Amino acid sequence: MALDGAGSGEDAAAAGGKAAPGSPAAGMTGGGRRRLWAIVTAVGAVAVIVIALIAVAVSGPSHSTAAAAAKSDTIASRKAKPGPVKVVSVSPGNGSRGVNGAAPITVTYSGPVSASISLPTLSPRIAGSWQVHADTATFTPRAGFAQDTRVTVHLPSTAGMNTAAAMTSRFTTGRYSLVRLDQLLSQLGYLPLTWTPAEPAGQLPATDANAQLAAAYQPPAGTFGFNSGYPNALTSMWSAGAENEIVDGAIRTFEYDQNLTMDGTAGGQVWAHLLTAVASDQRNQHGYTYVWVTQAGTEHMDLYHNGHLAITSLVNTGVPAANTVDGTFPVYLRYQVTQMKGNNPDGTPYNDTVYWVSYFNGGDAVHAFPRPGYGWYQSLGCVELPSYGSVAEDVWNLITYGTLVTVSGPVS
Repeated sequence: MALDGAGSGEDAAAAGGKAAPGSPAAGMTGGGRRRLWAIVTAVGAVAVIVIALIAVAVSGPSHSTAAAAAKSDTIASRKAKPGPVKVVSVSPGNGSRGVNGAAPITVTYSGPVSASISLPTLSPRIAGSWQVHADTATFTPRAGFAQDTRVTVHLPSTAGMNTAAAMTSRFTTGRYSLVRLDQLLSQLGYLPLTWTPAEPAGQLPATDANAQLAAAYQPPAGTFGFNSGYPNALTSMWSAGAENEIVDGAIRTFEYDQNLTMDGTAGGQVWAHLLTAVASDQRNQHGYTYVWVTQAGTEHMDLYHNGHLAITSLVNTGVPAANTVDGTFPVYLRYQVTQMKGNNPDGTPYNDTVYWVSYFNGGDAVHAFPRPGYGWYQSLGCVELPSYGSVAEDVWNLITYGTLVTVSGPVS
């Protein structure tokens, strides 16, 4: 138990002696304190440098890096700049034939075009409007091109800020449909038929000029039905969408009403007047009349008007030297009274005053003529009605230009 002459480390420190090596107090005495502070300070400086480097890294690239990036953006911008806007397509296509003249015309470009572009122009010019949207310009006609029209679309060079050279595109419209002709003549009462559209939409607004024109090229679906009361001699001639005697007569009646040349052909003038008549509902004011003359047995005539047998009468037809030819013919000339001149079969001349005359085939006409009797071959080719009573006048009043007269039975 050697306690003398030696104390604990704490006692030595308190007495001013050295601390024992390895004791806690050893680093806190004298120069030991200064070395510890220097170490702490150095560590702090390193931390500040590290933080500064991190800040620089986060704040962005150096000046040289930014300049390189800006140069790259400029190159990319130049590469993205659009080239000239070119015409990609025109509809109807160049060289197209049989085009619906009421359909829109669309020009498609290779890129967006401004609303202030120089719009295409059309030749011949028609009323309508252009609309620009994205990369297209579309023309919608108010009333399109007539049949058999050669149309030129002029495409100017200005379609935005930078556009390719000007160009043209051409197409030709088709012909109007005979089915639509039948539909409109029926609608206006010039045919003894009724047309019923397959769907309500097929009954087009009469005043929509472009819709009516579009239907002239592409008629809506529907069915035809004969009005009741007409004989097979008339109905057997009918075929929808085909040229026949019934349509020929109806066209002539319409031409007469419209002060057009009566040729029975639905040309451009007839169609123009027909579409106008539909828009203003100008219907046939005569009613529909059909005359059927038979030379079989006792010769007689039946006149049908608006589906009813209105008049039946005995008649005379032509003798062998000047017979009345069988067939169906439209009335083309009418007189209340006129002079008929010519030669009889024996060579003697005649110059007769005749009344209620309707010519239907060359010099053959339905008219009144005084005879001792009626019902057999007596005339010089005409269909003679009794001159007594009002029958001839009544027939004349119901017949109009274009009225069909059918002659059938054995020719003398």
